[in-house]
Amino acid sequence: MSTGRTIRYAVLLSALATVIAGLSTTAVVGQRGGVFRASRDHPAIEYSAGPVRNVVSELNQNILDGAVRLEFNGRSGYLRSVLDALDIPIESQVAVYSKTSRQAEMITSENPRVVFFNDTASVGWVRDTDLLEVAAQDQQQGVVFYTLSLTQAETPQFTRDNQCLACHLSWDTLGVPGLQVLSTAPLSADPNAYATGFVSDHRSRLEDRWGGWYVTGSHGSVAHMGNVEVTDVEDPQMTFGVVPPELGSLEGKFNLDGYPSAHSDIAALLVLNHQAHMTNLITRVGWEARRILFRNGGPSPDDSMFHEVILDAAEELVDYLLFVDEAPLPTGIKGSSRFTERFSSGGPHDSQGRSLRELDLARRLMRYPCSYMIYTPAFDALPAIATDAIYARMWEILSGEAQADRYVGLSLADRQSIVDILRDTKTNLPSYFQSVTR
Repeated sequence: MSTGRTIRYAVLLSALATVIAGLSTTAVVGQRGGVFRASRDHPAIEYSAGPVRNVVSELNQNILDGAVRLEFNGRSGYLRSVLDALDIPIESQVAVYSKTSRQAEMITSENPRVVFFNDTASVGWVRDTDLLEVAAQDQQQGVVFYTLSLTQAETPQFTRDNQCLACHLSWDTLGVPGLQVLSTAPLSADPNAYATGFVSDHRSRLEDRWGGWYVTGSHGSVAHMGNVEVTDVEDPQMTFGVVPPELGSLEGKFNLDGYPSAHSDIAALLVLNHQAHMTNLITRVGWEARRILFRNGGPSPDDSMFHEVILDAAEELVDYLLFVDEAPLPTGIKGSSRFTERFSSGGPHDSQGRSLRELDLARRLMRYPCSYMIYTPAFDALPAIATDAIYARMWEILSGEAQADRYVGLSLADRQSIVDILRDTKTNLPSYFQSVTR
């Protein structure tokens, strides 16, 4: 067993207060990391038929109970009312004109699809179509997909729609029902050609993001792939020969009738890039833990397969949670709407008024590089064997014990600030999160 692996086991076992004897000194070969390999309908998961608990299922019940009434409003139908009911800010609007939705035939650069989101749900709307698309992060089941008819009704109801899994359950979503932000390349001249592209997140260079998306705001000194049909995928800047012009708003790009906002804010796009993959990582580690618990009839302290799978999944999640591999942002990033101010003002706040939601946008996304998604109901609902492993790995990095070169970007000040904020704001944080001294 490698020294790094031995350290990881030691930290986890200390956190669990478990004594395990007789571990082999040979590296344990477990499941290949990164992707959930069992069926979504494994008895421990039951994605298709099992109970759900998310903001959309709760809203459905509230509508039936008469506690919430959705209002139909002209060309946008129930859109604004749904955003209000789900507490999703209009400032989060981002616009995509690539044909990457079940309503692809209606999506063009003159009639883009817009997506609105908060920490637990996203809403997609295409003008003049008959369906609103909603994705909700369930407390156990990963992302659950719904549609809402945009035909006026007395008690409108969201209907679960597993057709979305044709695109939203793949290796790109880590083998679980999840989210993805695609950057698409232009179609070839062949009318039978498939769209091409790739998934991007906060580890992607800005130059590789947002093909097929509108982007408003300042993007600094480098080109991204948004706003135009990129003709040189390897170097988007060569489409113009210079850094492409910036958009202050969507005014003049298309008729905005029905759209709640005139923006596709670059700050919102950056947050969505981070959040989509973080959502999938939380689901994956939770599903792995539930599958192992089901197989064993409960946690088994001498099951090497348990340690290998959970520790690998926890390490992958924690590295992303702490922005270890974040691609540096160019200087000069600035949003075009009030998204930055609204998002950054959210809590919870520590005793010094600091929050993990504060955006930086000067070379990195967050002022304090730890994801606000640690506060989501889905994270809080993870089985204890998963959260124990996650917190143990977090402390190994935040305390300075992890010495790999890839962690040098997390300064002592950053690590101490993250620990202080978490100690003040995160329920059930392990007591070993203390002062950072190295």
